[in-house]
Amino acid sequence: MFTGIIETPGEIKDIRAEGTNLHFTIQSAISKDLKIDQSVAHNGVCLTVVALNEDTHTVTAIQETLEKTNMQFLKKGSKVNLERCMQMNGRLDGHIVQGHVDQTAVCIKREELDGSWEYRFQYDASNGNVTVEKGSVCVNGISLTVVNSAADQFSVFIIPYTFEHTNLHEVEVGDTVNIEFDIIGKYVARLIQK
Repeated sequence: MFTGIIETPGEIKDIRAEGTNLHFTIQSAISKDLKIDQSVAHNGVCLTVVALNEDTHTVTAIQETLEKTNMQFLKKGSKVNLERCMQMNGRLDGHIVQGHVDQTAVCIKREELDGSWEYRFQYDASNGNVTVEKGSVCVNGISLTVVNSAADQFSVFIIPYTFEHTNLHEVEVGDTVNIEFDIIGKYVARLIQK
C-alpha cells in the first residue's frame, strides 16, 4: 500500500527484454536503501525489486503490466516517480493507493497558470471508472485532488513543488499517464452496478 506522495524521481538507465517481460534498471536516491523482493511504486505501478547495484535497482514488468500502463513507453533516460510502501506507524499524507494502475489516460491540456499548472486528462470511461470533484486520483503515482470532473476526463492543479519534484514537468499534451482511481469510489461504483 502507498500514499501517492512521491519520494524521489528515478531515471531509467537500462531496459532489457526477456520474452514478453521488460527489466528496468533505475538509478535513484533511494535505490541504495532498497532490498530484494521489496515493493516500490514506479509511476504508480507496484513492482518488485529483483536486483540491486550501488545506486540502481532493477524491476520486472510482465506483459499484463506493460499492456495496462505507460511502462511500455519508457525508454533510457525516462524519469519515473518512485515511492516505497507506506509505513503503518506513520501519517497518511496522500490517500490510500494500492499501486494497481486501473488504466491509462492521455493529457489533453497543460496550462501554466500564475503560480500553478492545470493538467486535463481523458480516459476510456467504458471501464466504469469515475472521478468526483474534490475526490482523490493517482496520476503517475502522485496523489492529487480532482477538479472539473466529467464522464471521461478530469483536471488537476499542480503546485510548484509537485511540478518540480515529480515527472509531471515532462508530461505534455498527447502523453500517456497511469491512473489509479480512488479505491473507495471503485467499491461504491461496483456496489451500485450490482
